[in-house]
Amino acid sequence: MEDAAETAHGSVNTSDSEDDRCSEEELPSSKLGTKEYWDDTYERELETFKDIGDVGEIWFGEESMTRVLKWMEKAKISENASVLDIGTGNGAFLVELANHGFTNLTGIDYSGTSIELARSVLLAEGLTNVTVKEVDFLNCHDELKGFDVCIDKGTFDAISLNPDNAKESKSLYVKSLQSVLKDQGVFVITSCNWTKEQLLERFKEGFEFVQELPTPTFTFGGQTGSSVAALVFKRVL
Repeated sequence: MEDAAETAHGSVNTSDSEDDRCSEEELPSSKLGTKEYWDDTYERELETFKDIGDVGEIWFGEESMTRVLKWMEKAKISENASVLDIGTGNGAFLVELANHGFTNLTGIDYSGTSIELARSVLLAEGLTNVTVKEVDFLNCHDELKGFDVCIDKGTFDAISLNPDNAKESKSLYVKSLQSVLKDQGVFVITSCNWTKEQLLERFKEGFEFVQELPTPTFTFGGQTGSSVAALVFKRVL
């Protein structure tokens, strides 16, 4: 689920908007919140990879992966830490994590074609010890447990666009995250649809805010903001 969000490029995370601070308004629904869209997308990307070796789009760009990797290094996350990539898409972030020495990696996605693509990409890179699974994070029950680190780069955004029941999906996401992470485990989320304040409100139950990661900013109309929010949380029981 690491591709693009239709509403993303029109959203702005500003620090001065009173309405944004704790807003729980729903985003407009979109096909990007459907499994069918992602199955079709990764079917095309899989064929492209087979034809020319192109892994497809890296959502938020390579700098988004570098940002998280730099934080993990600074935070001294052990190379043996169990890391879950939520909505792994083409598996590009798993490749980067492995190349930076992390050895206990799992990627999940609810799209079977995404997992097929990720496996192909990992195999082409000679990475045979990375686990990828077709799993719906909202209904993972006891299938996923005990992770030290969970990383989300666009998946919560896509879930928020679910045309059927985005509100319930967001609640299920938080419950799954609470279940999957160890006590004191960390959650790193990158979002272009939600502001820092909205994410703090969404993940206030069972999580403690740790840090905001720097993202590119711009000034417009006297306000300074960014189109991306990147936050780190810690699981607390």
